[in-house]
Amino acid sequence: MRLNFSFHIGCFFLTALVFSCADVKEKSGTPKSAAPKALKADVYIVTPQVLSQDIEVAGSLLAAEEVELHPEVSGRVTEVLFKEGGNVTQGTVLLKLYDADLQAHLQKLLVQLTTAEQTAERFAALLKINGVSQQEYDLNVLAVNNIKADINIIRTDISKTSLRAPFSGKMGITPITKGAYVSPQTIITSLRKLSQLKLEFTVPEKYGSTMKSGNTVQFTIENNPQVFEAKIIATENTIAAETRSLKIKALVGKNDPSMIAGGFIKVKIPLGENDAALMIPTQAIIPKARGKEVIVLRNGLATIASVSTGFRNTTQVEIVDGLKAGDTVLITGLLAFKPGSKVKVNKIINN
Repeated sequence: MRLNFSFHIGCFFLTALVFSCADVKEKSGTPKSAAPKALKADVYIVTPQVLSQDIEVAGSLLAAEEVELHPEVSGRVTEVLFKEGGNVTQGTVLLKLYDADLQAHLQKLLVQLTTAEQTAERFAALLKINGVSQQEYDLNVLAVNNIKADINIIRTDISKTSLRAPFSGKMGITPITKGAYVSPQTIITSLRKLSQLKLEFTVPEKYGSTMKSGNTVQFTIENNPQVFEAKIIATENTIAAETRSLKIKALVGKNDPSMIAGGFIKVKIPLGENDAALMIPTQAIIPKARGKEVIVLRNGLATIASVSTGFRNTTQVEIVDGLKAGDTVLITGLLAFKPGSKVKVNKIINN
């Protein structure tokens, strides 16, 4: 009986202890989480503006005609007949190779031709009195023609020992001197036609359709503030896959003493005006693997919008799709915002 009473007393105290611990746990429990605070950000209100679409690209000045000069045959140089950096006219002999053996062969053939022609004349006289047959006469005429053909071959070989200027222009520098042995793979020098210069530059793929023959472009050269003009004469027939750009060539309208072939230039290409272009700061753009995005403020919340861009300058980029006039885009703290985040406007940035 005493044992049963002690058991009931123990159960009573154990129950009281459990309820006491539960009450303490409830009082010391974690409070409910507070609503997230709105994050501050600078914003930009999209407004239409006039956009003068000019692009500036780098390019090079080139000679209108330029060629590396190689000899047609191998041989020893006997004469270098041009001055490095000098001007030459078309057809001028620039380099002479050894040709004494060919000249000797030519003289031998000329003697043989004289003898063959005399023999053919005698056979022609004998043919009239039936002194020789027609076949014998024809063989002598054939011998004369064969010698003449051999003479033409030798003269062609001799002409190949002379390197001539293919057009009028300015000579480059040469490492070749008298006595050097050269081959068709040897670069003798370069020749450039500098009386007329041309430009070579590339433009991004999306502007390729505006680059038409006859259009005028403006350009500047280093250390000269003057603006020059050139007329487009040709465009490449394919877009370069590596750079997604189109190669352009243009003819310089008027040469200037400060222009040097191979020099660096900046080409300015006018693409017209857009009276209602939507421009936003470049820092508002979030590049993605397959496109671009901006964060738009709508009803106090951050919203992601996919956009397509167009013309870009140093501070702004044109939005051609994805935004409309009056939209408010975030331009600071972009990494801190997620879709649906509350936004508190810190500052409105003007144009």
